[in-house]
Amino acid sequence: MTYKENSKKFLSNGNVTIGDTVKVSKDNTSYKGILLDRSEDAEDNYIVLKLDSGYNLGINIENASIELIESGDKPKIGFDQSEIEKDPEKMNISIISTGGTVSSIIDYSTGAVHPAFTAGDLLRANPELIDLANYDVKALYNILSENMEPKYWVEAARSIADDISNGAEGVVVAHGTDTMHYTSAALSFLIRTPVPIVLTGAQRSSDRPSSDTFINLINSVGAAKSDIAEVTVCMHDSLDDTICALHSGVRVRKMHTSRRDTFRSINSEPIAYLKDSKIQTKTRNYIKRNERDLELYDTIEEKVGLIKSYPGVAPELIDYHIDKGYKGLLIEGTGLGHVPEYLIKPLQRAKDEGIPCVMTSQCLYGRVNMNVYSTGRKLIESNLISGEDMTPEVGYVKLAWALGQSDKIDEIRKIMETNIAGELNDRLSAKYFLN
Repeated sequence: MTYKENSKKFLSNGNVTIGDTVKVSKDNTSYKGILLDRSEDAEDNYIVLKLDSGYNLGINIENASIELIESGDKPKIGFDQSEIEKDPEKMNISIISTGGTVSSIIDYSTGAVHPAFTAGDLLRANPELIDLANYDVKALYNILSENMEPKYWVEAARSIADDISNGAEGVVVAHGTDTMHYTSAALSFLIRTPVPIVLTGAQRSSDRPSSDTFINLINSVGAAKSDIAEVTVCMHDSLDDTICALHSGVRVRKMHTSRRDTFRSINSEPIAYLKDSKIQTKTRNYIKRNERDLELYDTIEEKVGLIKSYPGVAPELIDYHIDKGYKGLLIEGTGLGHVPEYLIKPLQRAKDEGIPCVMTSQCLYGRVNMNVYSTGRKLIESNLISGEDMTPEVGYVKLAWALGQSDKIDEIRKIMETNIAGELNDRLSAKYFLN
């Protein structure tokens, strides 16, 4: 049993068990919700309720009382998928799960957290969504996001395109947070979309009082209903539960291991901010709904390496990737785009063997400029392609995608230097390549 001695005694005095709807009174305030289980390492002396709003609340049981409102033998919220009738007045939103914390729900009879595979699961856990749209929900994967691979990006793009072709007016992709910015970048290049495609995740699971699942999901649905027809990431913008930011899929990065506001736009502002599923402010121009036709550019090269420069980095790292048949290399340089001079020789070898190498900066903010110092100019002579102001992750994904479009190094350079999805500032229009 997860609950410890004091908490178990408190619950037994009220004759309540996990899954019951209860009222807890404390300090002249009362709270009504479903009693949830807790993790094995949870501290004693508090219980966790899921409120009608969808939020979880932890309550210290000292000087508190508990009352049974309804037994947990009956379903408390939501409906089976067969009971959910589509409302012709509502938009049709597709929700695709790839796994991760945001895709998990509470089993109220056991308190366990498990992946949500059906619309019924999802709407039982988040009943407020029913008022916002009609839904088609499917599980594409059930994997930890660190296990994502380039081939999964392609499959996700094709699945999204199928949903849009079948009438989805917006798409929400539930994804683990660790590599969500890689996937958002990949989808930005793989698919031209006439409707919003919104990735979202959660830093804290739905069995924790501080879970960010609900607010991220409900605002993502709001973004999917909007006219912002780009690939975006919708996540908390602050440590409290006031607002979410909508980031460009090629400008966003996870910046903290555990904070709920971990995602930040790099070298850009978020496109918009949302609260209670509604857009509060928009900060810049964007591609609007139905301005583009649906198109897939769904070929990608998986053998692309990402090499970080650091004091003492071995030149054999580059030789290794060449010998193993890698088709492209993304270099995460220091400062304006630098590596030790002794790397110039193996990088020259990559040039001679027709392997494109792209330089980005591990500084993240700012722009690569290899013309300033002598080492940078030597790198230009070695045919390194400037990643401009792309983050290393976006540069890596774009290079993998570019190699899927062409095997000619001049064409790859043109693609890397062309603004396809907003990943480059002050560059050529995407029409230069795509049209």
